[in-house]
Amino acid sequence: MAHLSRRPNFLITPLNVAIAVCLVAGSTSLYVEAQTTELETLKIIATAQEELKQAPGVSLISADDIRKTPPANDISELLRKQPGVNLTGNSGSGARGNNRQIDIRGMGPENTLILIDGKPVASKNAVRYGWRGERDTRGDTNWVPADQIERIEILRGPAAARYGNGAAGGVINIITKVAGTEHHGDVTIYMNKPQHSEEGDSKRINFNLSGPIASNFSYRLYGNLNKTDMDDPGINKDKVANAGSKITSGREGVRNKDINGLLSWYLTDEQTLELDTGFSRQGNIYGGDSMNNNAGALEGIREPWLGRETNITYRQNYALTHRGDWGFGETVNFVQYEKTKNSRLEEGLAGGPEGNFVKNPSFGSVELDTLIAHSEVSVPLNGLVNQVVTLGAEWVDQRMEDPFSNTQATNEGGVVPGIKAKDRDTKSSAHIFSVFVDSNIELAPDTLLTPGLRFDQHSEAGSNWSPALNLSQALGDSFTLKAGIAQAYKAPNLYQNNSNYLLYSRGNGCWGGGGACYLQGNKELKAETSINKEIGLEFRQDEFVVGATWFRNDYKNKVESGKTKTGNASGGTGTFVNADVFEWENVPKAIVEGFEGTLSLPLVANLNWSTNFTYMERSENRTTGEPLSIIPKYTVNSMLDWQVLDPLAVQVTATWYGKQTPGKLGYKGEELSGDSIREVSPYAVVGLSSQYVFNKYLRATLGVSNLFDERLYREGNTVDAGAYTYNEPGRTFYTSITSSF
Repeated sequence: MAHLSRRPNFLITPLNVAIAVCLVAGSTSLYVEAQTTELETLKIIATAQEELKQAPGVSLISADDIRKTPPANDISELLRKQPGVNLTGNSGSGARGNNRQIDIRGMGPENTLILIDGKPVASKNAVRYGWRGERDTRGDTNWVPADQIERIEILRGPAAARYGNGAAGGVINIITKVAGTEHHGDVTIYMNKPQHSEEGDSKRINFNLSGPIASNFSYRLYGNLNKTDMDDPGINKDKVANAGSKITSGREGVRNKDINGLLSWYLTDEQTLELDTGFSRQGNIYGGDSMNNNAGALEGIREPWLGRETNITYRQNYALTHRGDWGFGETVNFVQYEKTKNSRLEEGLAGGPEGNFVKNPSFGSVELDTLIAHSEVSVPLNGLVNQVVTLGAEWVDQRMEDPFSNTQATNEGGVVPGIKAKDRDTKSSAHIFSVFVDSNIELAPDTLLTPGLRFDQHSEAGSNWSPALNLSQALGDSFTLKAGIAQAYKAPNLYQNNSNYLLYSRGNGCWGGGGACYLQGNKELKAETSINKEIGLEFRQDEFVVGATWFRNDYKNKVESGKTKTGNASGGTGTFVNADVFEWENVPKAIVEGFEGTLSLPLVANLNWSTNFTYMERSENRTTGEPLSIIPKYTVNSMLDWQVLDPLAVQVTATWYGKQTPGKLGYKGEELSGDSIREVSPYAVVGLSSQYVFNKYLRATLGVSNLFDERLYREGNTVDAGAYTYNEPGRTFYTSITSSF
């Protein structure tokens, strides 16, 4: 797992391109390594970043790409245009449908691992996990302002399994700008204006300062303010399926405040010590949403909160990193502490009101502390074959206190055996100890093999072995065959394996259609595992590149809400006594299968055409046939990039989304019909942007997204509206201006 030297102005030398070799072979190395040691027979690739852009299973978004098409706020807008990547709700239920997150290869947001400078981010885990996998969160892709990103690396397939817990779908690595050797600063102002007044607009401003403090000290400081307004509460009026008892909101607004500082101490030319600390605040602007779209509560409890903040997430991070070149090899060691405080209005834990505000709500906080200690060494070895061996170890400790989610009353349905009726423990924790090894082996000048093995010991779910094998084989001068297989895994989250966490239903949410029931956390859960396979063929001749990759993930022990009764409560009141007890359980089998493709074609001088596609053959629970998430059958992203003049660049983008098909079973397991099984028909979104560089101190971007105003409306959850569970915003105009010095 080679890492980027954060010292600026590094040179790419023969061993520096070990990262590119690793990526060609399907390795999970995500960083360009600044090294000067020779490994003579390793294949030298022109630049690691260009190779990274073209390798199957790996994509790169550069700072220049971000400048040409800046996002309104969240970089998920950019990530969704990469092969294998879509946006989806946190579960297939369609609840919280407008809180769309990154879904890689149909494995769902919970199987996408977000890294910032190679360090995991876990803040979304501080948000309560709902009955069918819902979280009221936008995920972890919005902690770094877009203009402070040097590049984003997206890793899919077997290579991502190397990162352990939560990376079964893929890895998003956000690389921030480094501390500079010369004084530099910039300020960026962005704003957009939707054509339709009922859609919220965005404004943001951020700054970056960097430079030397002394001959061997550099600093970097950035800050960000953003506000995106909520959609009008009536944006989906008259669009709601099964109207009368339901109401759906549009997209929530969001306020962001970020400040981050980095100090780099170059102890010697070979030793670097970094101190990184940051504080971020994300507050929603409430637009009327509830988990189950209840209309009755809007006028009473929800309406007074419209346009106000009802949940605020505070994230603090502190990291100390040492990078060293010792002659025999290189080391990377870091310790990171991440503290997340999720402050929100108290929510219901039972039935239809689940996730809705309780009467007379008050704010409370869920606090999650995550400590990570990571150490690794990479050593080049010469012998019968040339190789770079990486050995490492990692410790991850999570501790959460949630005084609001372990409080479900048991007076109606009865006391659940084995736990207290009230005053249950509000704390939960888990830790993982991991060791890993991999080697990038040059078997022959055109044959690169990357075996790897990771062992994880989880305090609740036990041990897990993750072997991996990736191969890159040149076939003549232009063709390359690339293949890989690995076992990935994901441990149960802190809600799923906490027996004190109860959810309750009077029957409408209970599988099998019986009476009232509880859903209880289960300490006996196994970790989810996935055998990820891919094979791809790439043709490259000068700047013309075309490639296709087949992938398949055989998923075992996926954790879902239970469908087999495990016991009964005792006692209770009214007509719902002795409620059935279900637990989170492991689903025996699920499968994800599909194809990805890329095409890069220079048309004429300064005009390039690039296209990628994703085709999902299957993404389903093998027992019930239900989809793991609702994503398009196919997605095609195409872009024309024209450098009209030295200072002027123009981009035209188009994305075609195939039909989106919901599940066919309701919450009780009943077969759905009518509006509940409607598919979203294929549609396309076109964008146009232009960037003009006036001089080295000033540049501006103008653009329009959704040029032809193709809109969708959220009509409900899947049990009401099929796949119509989110809003696709209409035509929006935007501009961005950056001043530098």
